[in-house]
Amino acid sequence: MRPSPNRASKLLRNPYSRCGTGTRKRTGKPACRWRGRGWKPAGDCRSAGERRGAIVRISEIFHSIQGEGKLAGIPSAFIRSSGCNLRCVWCDTPYTSWEPEGMDRSISQIADDVAGFPTKHVVLTGGEPMIAPDVVELTRRLKTDGYHVTIETAGTVFEPVECDLASISPKLANSTPWRRDGGRWAKRHEERRTNIDVIRRFMQCPDYQLKFVVEQPADVDEIDEVLAEIGDVPASNVLLMPQGVTTEDLRSREAWIAETCKERGFRYCPRLQIALYGNRRGT
Repeated sequence: MRPSPNRASKLLRNPYSRCGTGTRKRTGKPACRWRGRGWKPAGDCRSAGERRGAIVRISEIFHSIQGEGKLAGIPSAFIRSSGCNLRCVWCDTPYTSWEPEGMDRSISQIADDVAGFPTKHVVLTGGEPMIAPDVVELTRRLKTDGYHVTIETAGTVFEPVECDLASISPKLANSTPWRRDGGRWAKRHEERRTNIDVIRRFMQCPDYQLKFVVEQPADVDEIDEVLAEIGDVPASNVLLMPQGVTTEDLRSREAWIAETCKERGFRYCPRLQIALYGNRRGT
């Protein structure tokens, strides 16, 4: 008697089956076919990028609480790519920008790591993940595997990624490193830090948020200018987050930023990861 594909998948799982139930999630077709005396793999259902060995340079992969934005508080798997086209003076992940480090990982390896965490929320962050050569293939794999995908980007480089929430963080003038490293990155950073057309394209994602890092009251005037240039941004999609990597830094700014949000209808954006864990990697 021929066993069912689902039954057979427990005995002989197609190494390329994405769902482990005997069917391919991408097509809905059987992952195995009956051949003679048993179920055999029906073929390679990986994406073209995976078949050619798509690679993403990864700084770290970890499981934590989403600390920022609309989904703050949700347990999530974080995939942090290495490399950035900007050099923010206050960057809290210098190991992905000023001194990038990491390892090249295949999309299958990344997916396997993420699958080990008890969550269906994934945050793809950096650095700047949109400059990773195979980031589109990675997001396709994550969506195929059934994850809610948030991308965190400065909104300076566009790629047609598949995501549920685009967390766009346009960089203000307070980010330019005029003195750090002798100011050698300042000119390039200033030229690249804002790209209105790219921001608008990311706003076409199913959901989006514009998250601004705020340091002083004058920053709010610059935010107004950016929003006016973008056009038609609901206030509820604008988040103001205090700059700082210690609880003391955040507390010194949070009161007046919260009042600004109350006046303007913006969202106040805390940094829960700092409150919970401090400024540590893997959180």
